[in-house]
Amino acid sequence: MRKFRAVAFVVLAGMALTLGQVWAQDNDDDDAAAGAATKTDASPEAEKATRASKDVPELILGSKEDQFTVNQKDFQLIAGQGYRWKITAAGGLEYKFHTDLFRNVWNNQIVINDLEVHMNGAPAWLEFDADGTIQVQFATVRPGIYTWSVPDLAEKGMKGTITIK
Repeated sequence: MRKFRAVAFVVLAGMALTLGQVWAQDNDDDDAAAGAATKTDASPEAEKATRASKDVPELILGSKEDQFTVNQKDFQLIAGQGYRWKITAAGGLEYKFHTDLFRNVWNNQIVINDLEVHMNGAPAWLEFDADGTIQVQFATVRPGIYTWSVPDLAEKGMKGTITIK
């Protein structure tokens, strides 16, 4: 019984000392000023990956007014995060969307008109024979800068980058 009491006392003393250190860290504000900017900053560098998938801003290829326009060229993502990305063709042309991103992420599925395509590998490209939307669901794995383009129309401005930090 004496051994049990001695062990119990040591465990309680250890817990009390550990809690004291945690409280000391809570009151420690010497690094608060240095970290304040990064904690409130909304940039991708300050963001942390979450378990819930996030939406990438939709990419719209073409429009009725200009078949060679895109609504956004550059995208910022964070490594380790799950994403849903809608890519829409709206210009009435046939668009062949290509990116090296697909070979550097974990592809979950592609959704077209509520029909799901599950893969064991990356798609080579997405082809739009008519106006419509394809949603790609993936998790970022490798940080880096990746390119996307509509290969035959890249010189007309239908290209951009995807940065994973």
